[in-house]
Amino acid sequence: QVQLVESGGGSEQVGGSLRLSCVGSGINFSTTCVGWFRQRPGQERMGLAAIAPDDHQGRYVDSVKGRFTISRDNVKNTVYLQMNSLKPEDTAMYFCAAGAGRSVSGTCPIWVNPYNRWGQGTQVTVSS
Repeated sequence: QVQLVESGGGSEQVGGSLRLSCVGSGINFSTTCVGWFRQRPGQERMGLAAIAPDDHQGRYVDSVKGRFTISRDNVKNTVYLQMNSLKPEDTAMYFCAAGAGRSVSGTCPIWVNPYNRWGQGTQVTVSS
């Protein structure tokens, strides 16, 4: 049984930092793309970052590049999302996902459809 569990969300002030964790069970993160996504109320889920099995740098959408960092610990089967310089618009439910393969270009996708394993999400609220 595959399970992804996110943690680390909470309330933070503008400019603060949070680190989200995604622990996988029943799935080996070292063999699949893993991504982080977020969803604001009334909006579609959007991708933020993704990391490949053999990649320790990740790739990002422009809105979080330079502020968020995705990383992995294969021993702990965990993927992290370090979020710095938080803004009110970062307020959302954050999800991790796994199970996607690489795109034709060899990179991991940062959009929803290729991922077939999802966690339940962790809420992040940023206030001024």
